[in-house]
Amino acid sequence: MCKNGKLIILSGPSGSGKSTVVQRLLQESNLPLTLSVSATTRPPRTGERDGTDYHFLSDEEFNKRRLAGEFLECKEVFGRGYWYGTLRSAVSTGLNEGKWVILEIDVQGALSVLTDHPHAITIFIHPGSVTELENRLRSRGTESEDAIQRRLDVAAEELALRHHYTHEVINQEIHTTVQQLCNLLAQYQGENIPCSKN
Repeated sequence: MCKNGKLIILSGPSGSGKSTVVQRLLQESNLPLTLSVSATTRPPRTGERDGTDYHFLSDEEFNKRRLAGEFLECKEVFGRGYWYGTLRSAVSTGLNEGKWVILEIDVQGALSVLTDHPHAITIFIHPGSVTELENRLRSRGTESEDAIQRRLDVAAEELALRHHYTHEVINQEIHTTVQQLCNLLAQYQGENIPCSKN
């Protein structure tokens, strides 16, 4: 057992508001939540700090760790050429400290993590429909039509796989969604969930 530490996998299509939900959840929940810091080969953006926003790794270092099996999940983001991944050590450290570690990852990443952590708490967040998702993406006004269509295609694929998650939350109003998640996670207090299948 993991000293009551728990792994929470939270996924949802781009535009579902999951990043905002996670930040609010970290602020408002009284559980020992912590967001797992992903590793990436992309260069830091202005204001980003190594170890806080991402673990920034060189291509060589990332590949070395990937081949050594140090990632729970990782993938190359096509079109950009950068790798992103979840380090096993980052997750296990948090769990062993009794923290509830949140992984904000895509569906394919979630399915990979579940092979090691089948008892993880899994939550899929979406805005209720692809139409609502499209409205949100367009209202941003930050992406080309091609980019929006790519995101919608991926979203349709992810929505089709949401049955792999234990919980499904429709994010229509941020405060209500965060409260719903707080109540949902509270149900797991006192449960001893194994660290992994190993």
